[in-house]
Amino acid sequence: MPNSSLQDGGQQTGTEPNGTRARSKQEAAARSIPQGLYLVATPIGNARDITLRALDVLESADYIACEDTRVSGKLMTIYGLKKSLIAYHEHNADKVRPRLLNDLESGKTVALISDAGTPLISDPGFKLVRDCRAKDLPVYPLPGASSVMAALVVAGLPTDRFLFAGFPPPKQGARQKFLESLKQTEATLVLFESPKRLAACLKDAAEILGDREATICRELTKLYEETRNGPLDMLANQLAAEAPPKGEIVLVVGPPAEKPPLEQSAIDDLLIKALADHKVKEAAALVAEMTELPKRDLYQRALALKEES
Repeated sequence: MPNSSLQDGGQQTGTEPNGTRARSKQEAAARSIPQGLYLVATPIGNARDITLRALDVLESADYIACEDTRVSGKLMTIYGLKKSLIAYHEHNADKVRPRLLNDLESGKTVALISDAGTPLISDPGFKLVRDCRAKDLPVYPLPGASSVMAALVVAGLPTDRFLFAGFPPPKQGARQKFLESLKQTEATLVLFESPKRLAACLKDAAEILGDREATICRELTKLYEETRNGPLDMLANQLAAEAPPKGEIVLVVGPPAEKPPLEQSAIDDLLIKALADHKVKEAAALVAEMTELPKRDLYQRALALKEES
């Protein structure tokens, strides 16, 4: 997940003034949890977005594996948790993962967190889960904050089908190829993007994906949270005329517009043109590829047109 600094968003942080949790630690400690790996979602900005179950697990685990011990250390301080933290990220994962697996095999309980949001989304944690599954070690998900889901539900775009595509490549040529690969995807797209590259990404997206509706989500759940909606080309023009925004960005792009159904006369025109140079079966296949209509139906209609002519 993108890095995120915790803040209270103008509200309390969910802790008592002295930094201890509102409910007694004795009560939480009395709640035993099964041994295994726990994938714990943490706040993406507002510290009050932690779940009670997440606090139980973080307090009960033998230790916590995290992306950056400094970032996670702030989270521990907010909730008065004193836990051993070890760094587990893309640069040391191959070295640290065997230790985590050995500890899990020996019966220890490990909590895995990212700097912000739900672990495994845009981070290397999936390899640890994969290896746990291969060794038949228990893995438990603790759902919670996610910038992907937060942006998707606030965008006001179709949610019945969506694709999280991560970060587009930073260089324009690779980014354009990346967007081309998504052009035919009939789903809402969710992307992470750097504020410095947002204007360029919007420009490429408007040119390649067409004039789709989109939403820019900035600093979700934080004090300066902002969402901006509009067609891609309008957003691209706005960002091009402004200074780069500050903070973390999630870009949500609507699916392609549905094509209006072809009139039968238009289908017949395509078949007649194809029949001028092709046999019936070939003409039907050609028009099927052009229109995405059933080849069998087009074959029957082509036969009828050929007989009429």
